[in-house]
Amino acid sequence: MPVGTTSRRSPEPSRRRAGARPRRAALPLLAASTLLGVLPLAGTASAGPRPAQWPEGTYGAAAAARQGVAAVRESRYDLGDQAFAPPPELGYEGRAEVAATVYRPADLGRRALPLVVMQHGSWETCADADAAAERERAVRARDRAEAAGDEAEVERQNAVIERAAGKLWAWPCAPGTRPIPSSTGYDYLARALAARGFVVVSVGVNGLNSTEGGQAPTAYRARALLVEHHLKLWQRLAKRGDGPLAHALTDPATGRPDPVDFRGHLDLRHVGLLGHSMGGGGVMQEVSDDNPRALPDGVRIAAAFTLAPTATWDFEAVTGVPFAVMWGTCDAVNTGSYFEHNRATTRFPAFKYTLTGGNHDFYNRQWSPDSGQVASRDDAVPGSAPGTCLSQYEDRDRPQVDQPRMTAAYQRLVTTNRVSAFFQRFLRGRDDLTPYLTGDRPFPGEGRPGQVSVDHVAGTDSGR
Repeated sequence: MPVGTTSRRSPEPSRRRAGARPRRAALPLLAASTLLGVLPLAGTASAGPRPAQWPEGTYGAAAAARQGVAAVRESRYDLGDQAFAPPPELGYEGRAEVAATVYRPADLGRRALPLVVMQHGSWETCADADAAAERERAVRARDRAEAAGDEAEVERQNAVIERAAGKLWAWPCAPGTRPIPSSTGYDYLARALAARGFVVVSVGVNGLNSTEGGQAPTAYRARALLVEHHLKLWQRLAKRGDGPLAHALTDPATGRPDPVDFRGHLDLRHVGLLGHSMGGGGVMQEVSDDNPRALPDGVRIAAAFTLAPTATWDFEAVTGVPFAVMWGTCDAVNTGSYFEHNRATTRFPAFKYTLTGGNHDFYNRQWSPDSGQVASRDDAVPGSAPGTCLSQYEDRDRPQVDQPRMTAAYQRLVTTNRVSAFFQRFLRGRDDLTPYLTGDRPFPGEGRPGQVSVDHVAGTDSGR
């Protein structure tokens, strides 16, 4: 939850204020592309030199050619800011956009490619820089008033904070104020997957973010239903080439229609879901054993990966799909315990990745300070020594200690490696990647042994 907002804005626990200065870092690309992915694709560039790291911004045809993987195309669709309404019987009040950014191999080849749907978490919705500055000033003034015992001034500043938060969390945004594109914050990850033969759809959830405060548990069900809504649109587009998405995809650079034809190019029996924060809670709600899924014919969710998922639905059984949870020890928000609650009962492989010094916001580039985006921040609490952060364990009674900070670039490299290997394993049958997922083999180019630990169970099924 953003600084200074009240609980009505989001069901997530309050965030601590970040004290670190913004910093910029190069984002390494996934190392050893031949290891992690690269089933032959029509149109794939010939293999070239593969340095362990590429600087940020080198995704695309040139970088793909150097790595010997497929070039990536990006397109978008937007069917309206309030085009999605959860069914009245759910009891959820609010509507959401039906919009997404799509990443795919530039040449779809002659095969059906697995689909991965990503959902971001709860964040400010509108890039109102003045409101953000006003809120920050009011937070500082409120803190001074609290220290001085001035209750009247505390109340006055809280009213200013609430007013500014209303602008930052509006939906649709006020005229002239651009939405914060949280869904594009995983572009590094989506492009890595698309370059390896996946079609990736990163959906917008700003409308739900604006309205879901105080509506748990229906907020998580609404998020799951939004995933299903997008899957229904893609089933129609892939099967018959019609429906609302027909002719709706556009090139983000030019605004011109993207004429791509997905018919025959999507393997909807192997759909993967990825969610971050509350998006992770929504994904786990979608794949839970008790969820009454309403997927269209021919669509099957085959695997789920969650980044610092919210913990609200920990106790629901998730035993029917392979899943993974990743969290950082300096994550000042929360993390789900889905792995612990399901490890003894799941029929499929399950994984937990602990990032020593990792935080909550770095998974999303829009949320991270190096983006320059309104409301971006580093959520880790600084430690007592330079280059450290204060650990935030699931068990709040455990003593907190300084830990080496994980940079945004390294955290995204670690994430890309494991997410890419996970979906290749469970959506494309790459059994050879299992030792990397279990930690029995290190990912090439990562270094820093011990900063990522793995816990896993094999389950009772092969997990394909």
